[in-house]
Amino acid sequence: MSAAAAERVPRGAYVNLILAALGFLLTAWAWGLISPLSAFYQQHLGLSSVQQSVLVAVPVLVGSLGRIPVGALTDVLGARVMLPAIAFLTIIPVLLLTVAGDSYPAMLAVGFLLGIGGTPFAAAIPHGNGWFPPSRRGFALGVIGMGMGGTAIAALLTKPMREIGPNAQFYLCAVVLAVYGVVAWLVLREPPGRTVPAEPFAHRFTEAARQPMTWPLSALYAVTFGGYVSFAVYLVTYLQSQYGLEQGDASLKAAGFTLVAVVFRPPGGWLADRVGGAKVLSLCLAVLAVMAAWQSFAPPLYPWATITFLIMAAMLGAGAGAVFSLLAQVVPRPKVGAVTGIVGAMGGLGGFVPPLVMGAVYGATGRYTIGLLLLALVALAALAYTWTQRNRRPPVDAPVRAKLNMR
Repeated sequence: MSAAAAERVPRGAYVNLILAALGFLLTAWAWGLISPLSAFYQQHLGLSSVQQSVLVAVPVLVGSLGRIPVGALTDVLGARVMLPAIAFLTIIPVLLLTVAGDSYPAMLAVGFLLGIGGTPFAAAIPHGNGWFPPSRRGFALGVIGMGMGGTAIAALLTKPMREIGPNAQFYLCAVVLAVYGVVAWLVLREPPGRTVPAEPFAHRFTEAARQPMTWPLSALYAVTFGGYVSFAVYLVTYLQSQYGLEQGDASLKAAGFTLVAVVFRPPGGWLADRVGGAKVLSLCLAVLAVMAAWQSFAPPLYPWATITFLIMAAMLGAGAGAVFSLLAQVVPRPKVGAVTGIVGAMGGLGGFVPPLVMGAVYGATGRYTIGLLLLALVALAALAYTWTQRNRRPPVDAPVRAKLNMR
């Protein structure tokens, strides 16, 4: 096969890319339904700051760990089965939200089930990866990553939909998920040349875990995507506690943070394809560390804190896009689903821990200084590793020996 033929984008690739990204977007909408209402549930149920943090963090934990089996199942069943199936399953906890709001244990149980909404990432990524040649996967996977903008939908619709009725957004989300599930089942197609692995899950997981870059990429994704997720689920609480904002205003600002991160993810992947993932990551992590350290001093919301959070959102989004550009380059195509499950899970776990830390820090000190300084230190540690890898040339997915490296 010639290099030109290998780099050609198959017919139907963009339709499948859009549907995969849309599936992740809509399930992420469901995944993020609790977070904008966390202050309401705290007051309504009499929760402590730690209990509130656990409530918003449980869906993140389940959605993160769930990506491992979903990635493995996608290798076997394909995204055409997994994406609509997950959409239909997510409808169940969304509807349960309409009756669980008066009990903290019930809300934790529903939050556990809502974690299903965070798992399609591990199905959409290998699907997009299979449709595009290596030189275009960074951008394609960045587009899929934009599906995290679903959490912004939840934040943006919280106030207007609650004016219609306390459960209006839940019903709307359930209907939209059902429509998507039907459309995806009818329209999605598997990428050309897809093969079903013959090995059992345990073997494939072990092989994925043994890939040289699986754990370094997992750690980097835990910082970039994990940082984004933690702010996506906790920023409303932070703005209300630190700056005394009303729920509606805080939700709008949190949605703005999410949208900026989402918009910058594809350019991060695109730029990493061209100038090298380590360079893009190094820049993102350096700026992130500076901004987190600055925000630890709690500067005035207008304009300094607002600018700081928008810059942090851009760096987290672009950095996450760069990580998956690297993954598409250094992981053999048949193992992308399993590796994506591991990397995605670790990234999500990176978003599970910070809300708990922030809640505990605020409960103990009444300030968020320590939590933000810890973020700056973690970003600096990731920067130190990434900078040492900037000249490393990883193996590229055969048969195309494109000029892709971590420069």
